[in-house]
Amino acid sequence: MKRREFSRAVSASCLAGSLSLSTQLAQAQGNKPESGTDYLPLPKPAPVDTPAGKVEVVEFFWYSCPHCNAFEPSFQQWISRLPKDVVVKRVPVAFREDFGPQQRLYFALEAMGLVEKLHAKVFYAVHVEKQRLDKPDAIFEWVAKQGVDKAKFADQFNSFSTAGKLKRAQQLQDAYKVEGVPALGVAGRFYTDATYAKSMDAALRVVDYLTSEVRKGR
Repeated sequence: MKRREFSRAVSASCLAGSLSLSTQLAQAQGNKPESGTDYLPLPKPAPVDTPAGKVEVVEFFWYSCPHCNAFEPSFQQWISRLPKDVVVKRVPVAFREDFGPQQRLYFALEAMGLVEKLHAKVFYAVHVEKQRLDKPDAIFEWVAKQGVDKAKFADQFNSFSTAGKLKRAQQLQDAYKVEGVPALGVAGRFYTDATYAKSMDAALRVVDYLTSEVRKGR
């Protein structure tokens, strides 16, 4: 779903695409991804937090997005196979003001070292259990049921450092010109999603290609 459509919907969906047979055959034959077709070079570099010698890959997502939920298992499996010089950074987006609580949810989990334990469970709670984790009180109650200290989590949720991460997330979202989720950014230089690559599985193959090109200094 395009960004402008989020603002018109009460319950928003997200970008998704199905890989056509012709595209599958082309990729199976080893055709390299094409600039402007499979991915977009950024006209101006986006901020990068990883040190020299590392390639930063940014995943833009929203917990309430059904396509982000569907993509998560594939993305996590892809992460498990990455070489050590590729660093993944997850960035929750905010196309509207009411996305803010779920942004804070992620950044609070990250600050408390709970992403590995609870990130996938948030998706499950929202999309399978149909829990409305879009307000602070509902989020605090859910986190407490996962065995997390509610008061400590609430402090982190409302902290100055989390507020700073929200600003940084908005900067990255704007720099990569994200119009829908899930979406992927590479090294502050390239952007791809299901609209460009025709599916998120294909987008991961595009990212593999782009990280290789960055590694070569191209």
